[in-house]
Amino acid sequence: MSPSPARPLWQGRALALVGIVLFAFSLRSAVASLSPLFDHISAEYDVPSAVIGLIGTAPPVCYAIFGLLTPALERRFGLERLAVAAMAVVTLGLIARALAPNSGLLLAGTALIFAAVGTGNILLPPLVKRYFPDRIGLLTTVFSTTMAVATFVPPLVAVPVADAAGWRLSLGLWAFFAVLAMVPWIGLAARRRAATADDDIEQPPPGVLSRMWRLPLAWALMVGFAVSSSLAYTAFVWLPTILIEVAGVTPAVAGMLLSLFAFMGLPVSLLVPLLVTRGNATRALFGVSVVTGLVGIAGLLFAPTTVPWLWVALLGLAPLLFPMILVLLGLRTRTHEGSVALSGFVQSVGYAIAALFPFGIGLIHELTGSWTIPLVILAAVMASAIPAGVVAARKHTVEDDWESRHGAW
Repeated sequence: MSPSPARPLWQGRALALVGIVLFAFSLRSAVASLSPLFDHISAEYDVPSAVIGLIGTAPPVCYAIFGLLTPALERRFGLERLAVAAMAVVTLGLIARALAPNSGLLLAGTALIFAAVGTGNILLPPLVKRYFPDRIGLLTTVFSTTMAVATFVPPLVAVPVADAAGWRLSLGLWAFFAVLAMVPWIGLAARRRAATADDDIEQPPPGVLSRMWRLPLAWALMVGFAVSSSLAYTAFVWLPTILIEVAGVTPAVAGMLLSLFAFMGLPVSLLVPLLVTRGNATRALFGVSVVTGLVGIAGLLFAPTTVPWLWVALLGLAPLLFPMILVLLGLRTRTHEGSVALSGFVQSVGYAIAALFPFGIGLIHELTGSWTIPLVILAAVMASAIPAGVVAARKHTVEDDWESRHGAW
């Protein structure tokens, strides 16, 4: 697997670079802009706790469902046109949510957004591979950092904007960025259609997505993604409660420590993709993730009141698997269709597994009256990344895997 020769970043692909940044920003800002405004919305109409619970658990479910559908949609419409469609649906969902007269339509608009974001999540790695095959690490750093910024910026501005101009404007203003994100991909879709209008386009092999279920490399990447997502979703739901009950901190301190957990993802998203592509550090990074996760969990189990900030910071480093897997989705494929199928398999199945954990961990805590067994389960989940890292670190592709086991790709 020889890397593509590098060429200047902007040469002939400035539109794609702008499109990837805007696309990544819109995927996360659309999701992160709602939860800070529930108090404002509830002042106008009732938002039952059941609706809030559904909104909280819907993202990984929608990501899983539409992640499985995306490879087939991409085969039918192409990457660029599907990117335009995803941003158009996000725009419609944002506007519908901002205009919603009741909690049912608020939930419906949010579900529409999550469905489009589920498709967008799958498209980003193949878009990077198509337009920047020589800069996969750098562009993955760019879009993963953009996503990290787009996760914590909306909560910072949502309430001030709502106080000044109303919650509907605060929710709806993010549609502007989704519309902007459509523009580069409309141009690139038109350019690609013109370039291939007179060519015979090679048809990809049928059933590429189904092949992923039979490949150890695809399973290894999926396990790494599932471990990272399961830990992150569980932490965002339960970490403050765990800290209050086992570490004895106040609710305010627990909130600050949760922010520390989230903040640890920013330096990780900057460094990890480059360490993978330039330093071949996949195996080492898997090890760092497992060790920091296990030490953080052990700290909460055996010495929760000593330095809880350290245990939380270590836990915040463990999801470094997320940006690493995003890079490997490009590096561990040779073909465009392989990249789309691998991204669809890894993210959809990974998110489906992650969706089970916040509910399951809470149920086990309720049945046992303790956080010991839930934390031990999370430790076992972290340990499952060890064999996955051994397989994922080998420099081969899913196409190589298939050809060595089943013949021609």
